[in-house]
Amino acid sequence: MIDRRRFLASASALAAGAALPVAAHPADAPHLGPEAVRPEGAALRDLTPDDLQTAAEVQGLDFTAADRELMLPDVTERLESLAAIRDAEPPNSVAPALVLDLSMGGRTMPGPGAGATVPMPSLSSRPADDRDLAFLSIPELGALLRRGAVTSVGLTELFLERLRTFDPILQCVVTRMPERALETARARDRELAAGVDRGPLHGIPWGAKDLLAAKGAPTTWGAEPYRDQEIDEDAVVVQRLEAAGAVLVAKLTLGALAWGDVWFGGTTKNPWNPDQGSSGSSAGPGAAVAAGLVPFAIGSETLGSIVSPSTRNGVTGLRPTTHRVPTTGAMALSWSMDKLGPMTRSAVDAALVFDAIRGPETGEDAAFPFDPSAPLSDLRVGTIVSTDPDDAGAEADLA
Repeated sequence: MIDRRRFLASASALAAGAALPVAAHPADAPHLGPEAVRPEGAALRDLTPDDLQTAAEVQGLDFTAADRELMLPDVTERLESLAAIRDAEPPNSVAPALVLDLSMGGRTMPGPGAGATVPMPSLSSRPADDRDLAFLSIPELGALLRRGAVTSVGLTELFLERLRTFDPILQCVVTRMPERALETARARDRELAAGVDRGPLHGIPWGAKDLLAAKGAPTTWGAEPYRDQEIDEDAVVVQRLEAAGAVLVAKLTLGALAWGDVWFGGTTKNPWNPDQGSSGSSAGPGAAVAAGLVPFAIGSETLGSIVSPSTRNGVTGLRPTTHRVPTTGAMALSWSMDKLGPMTRSAVDAALVFDAIRGPETGEDAAFPFDPSAPLSDLRVGTIVSTDPDDAGAEADLA
C-alpha cells in the first residue's frame, strides 16, 4: 500500500516533470535556478501518458492506463503553475505572508467580545412539506426548535433520510453517521427542554468534508488507500461545532487527497446539473448543501477548494484567512495555505457557522461583531479594476 507521504512526494515529482529524486545540496554546491530546469521564455513540452509511466516506474509506483489518462490534465496544469511561479520568482528578500495579523493596515484590532448577532425569525409553524423544511435557513430552523415546532431528532432523521435518498444520484456522501447523530440530537432536545441553549447552531444537523477527523467514522481523505482509515479523535472544528450544539450527520466527499471532485466512489455531481461534476475539492459539501441534504457543511481550501465548488453549486462559501480557523485534525496539504470554512445557503448562515469555529486553538480571539442590519455604507469593498482575466498585474480599487 502506498502511504500518503510517499504518494504526495511522488505526485510532486511528477508535477515538476522530475525523473529522479534529487538529494539536498550541500551548502557550497552550485544553485540550480529555474533556468537550469527550463530556460526563461521556453515553451513547455506537452506531457504524455508515457512520461507519467516512466516517472512512476522510477518512483516505484504503478498506475493503470486509465489512471494516467485521468492524471495527465492535472499534472500538466501543475507543471504550468510551477513554470509561472519560476518566471515570476520574487527576490529572496520578500518574505511569504504566513502569520495572521489583524492589526496590519493601520487599523486597531478589535478585542474579544460578542460574536454574530441575528434576530430570531418570526416563523413558528413547521412547513407542511419536508422539502420546504429542508431548505430553511439556520435561524429559521433554530426558531422552530425553540418554539417546539420541530425537534433536533426530527431534523436529524429528515437529513439522514435525504442523504440516503439523493446520494446515489449525487455521490456526495462517504459515510452517514446515524448512531452518533441521533445520540447527539437526543441530548440537544433534552438540553432545550431543560432551558439550556448552546446558541444559534443548537440542534442543527451538518456535514463534514471527509478530511476532518471525527469519531465513529472513517476519515478517508477521498483516496482508495485510506478508505478504511480510522482516526479516533474529533478535529478541533468538529469539537467546536459539537460545543456549539450542532449535530454531525455525515462525512461528505472530497476529490482524492483534496484534488478535484473524483474520489474512490466516483464523481460528485452538481445538483443543478447531474451531468456535471460538483467541482472540488469540497465537492460533497457543495452538492449536499445545495441539494438541501444538510443545512450547512464545513469545507476546506488550499487553492480554490471552497470557492470553486461554491460557485459551481450555487452556495455561499466563506474562505477565511489562513490561521483564522484551526486546522488541527484535518488532512494537511500546505500548513501555510490550508483553511477551513463554512459552506451554507446564505451569508447569514455562513456568519453563524464561522462564529462558532473561528479563533486560535488557545487564547482569546478578536470580536466578530456581525450584524446583518448594519448599513452597507459602513462596509469597505475591494474590486479589480481590470476586466481582463489574464491581466495578472491588475490593480485593486478599494471603495
